[in-house]
Amino acid sequence: MPSTFPATLPEVQEAVRVAPRLSVRGGGTKSALGVAQEASVLNLSRLSGILEYSPNEFVFTALAGTRLSEVQLRLAEHGQYLPFDPLFITQGATLGGTVAAGLSGPGRYRFGGVRDFILGVRFVDGCGAVVRGGGKVVKNAAGFDLPKLMVGSLGRLGALVETTFKVFPCPAAYATLRVVDSFENALQKLQQLFSAPLDLEALELIPAPDSTTLLMRIGGLPATLPERLRRLQHTLGAGEVVSEADEAQLWQAARVFEWMPAGWSLVKIPLTPGRIVALEKLLVPLPVPTLRRYSAGGQLAWVALSGTPSVLDHTLLTLGLSGLVVLGVAESKKRLGMVKGAVFYERVRQVLDPENKFV
Repeated sequence: MPSTFPATLPEVQEAVRVAPRLSVRGGGTKSALGVAQEASVLNLSRLSGILEYSPNEFVFTALAGTRLSEVQLRLAEHGQYLPFDPLFITQGATLGGTVAAGLSGPGRYRFGGVRDFILGVRFVDGCGAVVRGGGKVVKNAAGFDLPKLMVGSLGRLGALVETTFKVFPCPAAYATLRVVDSFENALQKLQQLFSAPLDLEALELIPAPDSTTLLMRIGGLPATLPERLRRLQHTLGAGEVVSEADEAQLWQAARVFEWMPAGWSLVKIPLTPGRIVALEKLLVPLPVPTLRRYSAGGQLAWVALSGTPSVLDHTLLTLGLSGLVVLGVAESKKRLGMVKGAVFYERVRQVLDPENKFV
């Protein structure tokens, strides 16, 4: 029998060939995206390790089961990092799981998400064949863009076995400004920052019943940060500088969703800042309590709720938005609201997984 914990590429291929239905698993950090009961589990956590790393070229290649914590430590030795700000690092998230879920952290505001930094992939399709897309250099434009196609694929197009990423130099220091205001004023300030030449690393809007918090993070040389903070305060006419002792923890807590009560569900909703008000109007009167955090300058909403995520389905359909259930009890329906690109996706899936093995 093939191993459900393969340690080599041939073992992954054999597992795919003989199993009637497969559910791919990485670090298991996104509970709502857990394995399907009707499928065998293909656990890729043993397929781990950094294969190549060229600090001078700002590129590395690693097996998909490699933990982000290992990658982070290796990059830090050379003053480099993944600018899309991966989530769930301390919980054991892997490269493959991060790509399959398509998740990025608050730092994506300035440089973009995971799809903007992935250069190449190698995966096993539904027939057990190895498929390679992209390359191991930054300037690569050959063929169909399979790496970006795998971002957010949720393991439905194949089992990722290898990924290549570009990286950036890590800022020497960070600083954060906090503004507490009414929801309307905070939202206006957020939209004002779009056209301001301030080079923000992260921009978050956190509504609450009595007030709304706006968080702005900057990064760079330590000597430049005080003046940049003053310029930011002058632009907004307000702002409290978060203490240096609390600054790193503030953003680490955001990456692991410490603001969400235990046992609640978490839904990721892509949107634009102009649609925040409409979403808020429909979320506040829901029959279950919710908490919201608008990330990436209002381009993404994280909605935590105490009930089952399906209660959001009608709300998202009404607004023409889509949602992905990330944390909570695994349900059969992972995507909520409007599912876009389904026709194109199905055509690609039929090519890569004609026997419908991956669930």
